[in-house]
Amino acid sequence: MMDPPREESKAAVAECIKAGIRPVMITGDHKITAAAIAKRIGILHDLSEACEGADIEKMSDEELKGFVPDISVYARVSPEHKIRIVRAWQERGMIVAMTGDGVNDAPALKQADIGVAMGITGTEVAKDAAAMVLTDDNFATIVKAVENGRNLYRNIQYAIQFLLSGNFGAILAVLYASVAGLPVPFAPVHLLFINLLTDSLPAIALGVEPSDSDVMNEKPRSADESILTKDFLGKIGLEGFVIGAMTMIAFLTGYHQDGALLGSTYAFGTLCLARLFHGFNCKSDHPVIFTNRFFNNPWLQGAFVLGAVLITAVLTVPGLHHVFQVETLNPAQLGCVYLYAFASLPIIQLLKWIRTKLGKNGER
Repeated sequence: MMDPPREESKAAVAECIKAGIRPVMITGDHKITAAAIAKRIGILHDLSEACEGADIEKMSDEELKGFVPDISVYARVSPEHKIRIVRAWQERGMIVAMTGDGVNDAPALKQADIGVAMGITGTEVAKDAAAMVLTDDNFATIVKAVENGRNLYRNIQYAIQFLLSGNFGAILAVLYASVAGLPVPFAPVHLLFINLLTDSLPAIALGVEPSDSDVMNEKPRSADESILTKDFLGKIGLEGFVIGAMTMIAFLTGYHQDGALLGSTYAFGTLCLARLFHGFNCKSDHPVIFTNRFFNNPWLQGAFVLGAVLITAVLTVPGLHHVFQVETLNPAQLGCVYLYAFASLPIIQLLKWIRTKLGKNGER
């Protein structure tokens, strides 16, 4: 008689290990049976990594805390043993997800950070104790949920990176003008236009960036880690500096050509367009300019086109210059604004490429 593991379980376990997630089997079956199944799906490598509930019974909580990292299979365990194992991992600072379907699993499901009950074979007690219920009773679904969660968190990071780096560039431009004794490069209506249109549309589009399985190659982040890490703030500062520098170059170009109004128009147009281009920079921590990923988000492309059409209309339609406090640009001047704005894209992509190369060399 055989009750073989599901076909997809081995691949799901391998995906967990690749993602930095430690899968552990806790069962009431005999140690030999549990070890055979665990070895077949990749949880167990050696019989020394398996133990029985009787071994746990003899240990104190402190001893169990030091014991659990070396064990991948627990056999012949009681409900009390399960909750002690979960608690031991938590005391080591780990985030624990526990799966189960029976009444005897309920205490451990409740203790775990994320209790996952089986929706088909699970008891009502287990479902009530769990934080999540699997409607297909498939372990691979948990792995897919982790992937979706990581992609969602990453997209939130990209949207925040886009907003903060763009705003930092604007702040640097205003700061430079103040220190250098130059006229203020932006009117209040310019900032309102930027915040309502060229900020919001790409940020929303980055929030629905297509999912990427590469997130499962990353190790889990710390539970108490802030979203604004030192590395993340460094990227924001560097990218904001590039955008701010191109904005001020545009301002100085227009200022020396025909005074403060043209300079302000150049700076406004360059900042708006540079931030629209910057949406493509924020799609990934790696260069995307010559990859298929550059075009894989139609929402971001739509946000770029709509934003570019609106800012171009503001800069070129004569009737709008009074409303937006700009000077109507001729084709040559508009081309100059587009050139300065576009220049920020390859510069930031080059910086990402250098950063990637340095990171790979550092890993070696």
